[in-house]
Formats: sequence, structure tokens, C-alpha cells
Amino acid sequence: MRVKVKLACADCKQRNYDSMKNKRNNPERIEMRKYCKFCKAHTLHKETK
Repeated sequence: MRVKVKLACADCKQRNYDSMKNKRNNPERIEMRKYCKFCKAHTLHKETK
């Protein structure tokens, strides 16, 4: 049961990435450190609605 999720930068709140997650294995929201082209740095990206 994989679903498509959007990842938003924790600093500037821009939605930069799309990703897939397995809701059965990861029912909570995911967090990843990814590059934000607006902040020009690697920042924490959190799953949005």
C-alpha cells in the first residue's frame, strides 16, 4: 500500500520533492534531509498533507 507524498522544506516551507512511502511500515509522517534550491542548503524536509 504505497502512497505518493510531498516533502516541504522545514525552513522556507516550499514543497520541493515528491516521494513514495509505505503506509503500513511508516504510518507517521516521514522526514528526510534533502537539498532545497530556495535555501541553497541541505535542510530537513517533512511530509505535508
